[in-house]
Amino acid sequence: MPLPPLVAPGPSLSFSQVARYSRHLLIPEVGDAGQRRLGAARVLVVGAGGLGCPALLYLAAAGVGRIGIAEFDVVDESNLQRQVLYTQADVGTSKAQVAREAVTRRNSAVEVVLHEFRLDASNAEKVIDGYDLVLDGSDNFATRYLLNDACVLAGKPYVWGSIHRFDGQASVFWPPHGPCYRCLYPEPPPPGSVPSCAEAGVLGILCASIGSIQVNEALKLILGIGEPLIGRLVLHDALSGTQRQVVARRDPQCAVCGDAPTVTELIDYEQFCGTAVTQAVAGLSVAELRTRLELRDRGDEEFALIDVREPAEHAIGAIPGDVLVPLGGIVDGSGWSDLPRDRPLVLYCRSGIRSGQALEILQAAGFSPVTHLSGGIQSWQRDATAGVG
Repeated sequence: MPLPPLVAPGPSLSFSQVARYSRHLLIPEVGDAGQRRLGAARVLVVGAGGLGCPALLYLAAAGVGRIGIAEFDVVDESNLQRQVLYTQADVGTSKAQVAREAVTRRNSAVEVVLHEFRLDASNAEKVIDGYDLVLDGSDNFATRYLLNDACVLAGKPYVWGSIHRFDGQASVFWPPHGPCYRCLYPEPPPPGSVPSCAEAGVLGILCASIGSIQVNEALKLILGIGEPLIGRLVLHDALSGTQRQVVARRDPQCAVCGDAPTVTELIDYEQFCGTAVTQAVAGLSVAELRTRLELRDRGDEEFALIDVREPAEHAIGAIPGDVLVPLGGIVDGSGWSDLPRDRPLVLYCRSGIRSGQALEILQAAGFSPVTHLSGGIQSWQRDATAGVG
């Protein structure tokens, strides 16, 4: 059943707005009042990446009055395959700044608010307080749990989406009308057990499929029409071209929306998801690794450089003179025989997260000394692009 509209109608439409939104005005379920609701709505989009890019374009085109963009990253060349707001000329620039320009070009009447910092327990509630709903385009579990819990505590809808290779998922979490994200996933998966898009890949067009579903759900909530995906999870298979739905039910034992919640304020989500310690592990800078590689080439130092990524990632690009030992083999011990014990180990991955995990495992197993490359091969490649070394 439809829920009441999320926002009240805004001011009367101008002559130019009537012309611009005429196709909406012709739809009885939208009409003049609905378009004015869209104009009064405030939507926070978290992440201006694969999901956030199409979402931002269609929210702006629909006439949503205020769009917040929570994004602190810069455009990378690998983004261009699926993040359709950015061009080759934008590489190295602020995603949030470029996204704001793209939204403004699409609809200059939209107010765009930038939040160019990482959302965490210290600031999420304050940011979300300025919006009617949250559309999640993030790519990590810590942010998903953070946004879910913040929305539950604020009583606001959380429009969620996720993509992986050829598969996408989407739903709306909004207690007490239905379950929250924690009702489906009470605990995050073990760190490193679920590969990110950067590790496993994603079909670019899948982002448009799931991002458009998210916008559709956001508009339905704002307008109070149709049947929102509350209590339902859409599973999209791009290879077969099919979608199916599964029922998602509220868990009375849920830690945040259950009958006796134990999470009554925001927590440390990096710690909850098991990534806080790993991210804090200190390592070598790119300059330090370059120096050590030069010493090794001259025979003045001996160490093994270990890439803990997957074979497909290694094939795309690697640091010369390395040995591939994927993280999975380090976690279960099957790859330990490929690691020398008679010399120091220097680990690296894409960004430093997986290598930090591997470092902790190997140190606990008695490998010593072990360090890793802070920032991973991303930092190495940025230095190469800048002409460092």
